Amino acid sequence: MSTRMFEVAGLERERVGLSSARIEQLGTRLAGPLLTAGDEGWDKAVEVWNAMVTARPALVVQPVSAQDVATVVRFAADHGVLLSVKGGGHNIAGTALADGGLTLDMSRMREVTVDPVARLAHAGPGCLLQDVDRATQRHGLATVLGFVSETGVAGLTLGGGFGYLTRRFGWAADNLEEVEIVTADGRITTASRAENPDLFWALRGGGGNFGVVTRFTFRLHEVGPLITGGLAAWSADQVDEVLTTYRELTASAPRELTAVAIIRLAPPAPFVPDEWHLKPVVGLLVCHSGTNAEAGLAPLRALGKPIFDLIGEKPYVAQQSMLDAMEPKGLNQYWKAEFLPGLPDEYLPTFRDAALDVVSPLSFSVIFHLAGVLNESDDSGAVGNREARLISGFSGAWPPQADGDRIVDAVRSGWEDIRPFSTGGNYVNFQLAEDDADRTAAAYRGTYDRLRQIKARYDPGNCFRVNRNIRPRMEPRNSPNHKPTYVPLSK
Repeated sequence: MSTRMFEVAGLERERVGLSSARIEQLGTRLAGPLLTAGDEGWDKAVEVWNAMVTARPALVVQPVSAQDVATVVRFAADHGVLLSVKGGGHNIAGTALADGGLTLDMSRMREVTVDPVARLAHAGPGCLLQDVDRATQRHGLATVLGFVSETGVAGLTLGGGFGYLTRRFGWAADNLEEVEIVTADGRITTASRAENPDLFWALRGGGGNFGVVTRFTFRLHEVGPLITGGLAAWSADQVDEVLTTYRELTASAPRELTAVAIIRLAPPAPFVPDEWHLKPVVGLLVCHSGTNAEAGLAPLRALGKPIFDLIGEKPYVAQQSMLDAMEPKGLNQYWKAEFLPGLPDEYLPTFRDAALDVVSPLSFSVIFHLAGVLNESDDSGAVGNREARLISGFSGAWPPQADGDRIVDAVRSGWEDIRPFSTGGNYVNFQLAEDDADRTAAAYRGTYDRLRQIKARYDPGNCFRVNRNIRPRMEPRNSPNHKPTYVPLSK
């Protein structure tokens, strides 16, 4: 590695708050690169999906092994450095970046190995959904992941994770078999149902609060390589009919079928007739991963001729990337969502009215169908929320140079309208930086106190706090760690 990589001079040295000798010493102990602003690769290392996130670390380490990660964790603890972990950088709250601190960018650890006989996949912490899906689909296998192929596997899974296969196989976290993890004391260990089971329980939904996972082992299922899926849309004039059909469809759908209702302005995409560009539409996104798909889709087919219909047989990996264009990097993103126990008569018009009020061409409103195995599992992990049957909310998006106040107001207003229908829980991966500790606690109803106790055991100093933070349960009020001593390097 070059000497330039470790030079921090003048004002930059003052900002970092550590001597260049200490930083150079850290760099010499790493197999992966250590970056500061201006180094090649820096801009990509600090790039995240949501343009509203303005946090910037002072240092970035791109580890290539668990040992690199352990070295960085010990360094952060020894020097009181604020530490964060970037998997895919897709978290809307921007928890991938430690403002003025040290960020572990896991992008060099993207290896995936598949054991088709044991039906297991071993994935590195820098993997994106597309990395795992492509590797497993070569064997006609898949695990539960999300809807956007550029999402990081680590953040998605540790926060619970849901996708097209959730109705059949539960949360993504339910499908974890084992992890390798670096804990706050710098130890490299493993956690599973048999080894460190309390830690393994906490990791399945508790986010990045308990350590840095350096390997995920997922259970695989026979899926694909072809499924029946896609998107169809109708005029917003038919919104009541489509939403009523959606409720009927989801009430009787086989678990191989997942359906998502979307209201938005039609994008100026090639598959949308020109006369419908930027007009309000209601769509149904579906994925049927079993046999006899058309029978399951019969209620949808009875709706009549749509504006466009992209539903048909396609590779599962193509289905997994269908929504990528709806969530490109570089936009301001603002979401609000709730778990729902069902779709009562009062909900559909409430959702409809709020959805049609969000007029940004890049925004959308959504209802995801979750009901199935997750409502029955007794191997829940910390993710909890087993009574959730749907998740619904509003997504506002706009270019950074535009005024987004009206979009934010519409999202908040719609969210307030649907909150009376909530289970009382919410999905932690959809939380914003503005959401407070009460909102995080609400995501862990029934599991929060146990999570705090496990946090106290594995991270009593709250080293891992650049996240939707769970504070240690037993931390005394007169302890110097009651207000964490980990501070940004720039302070």
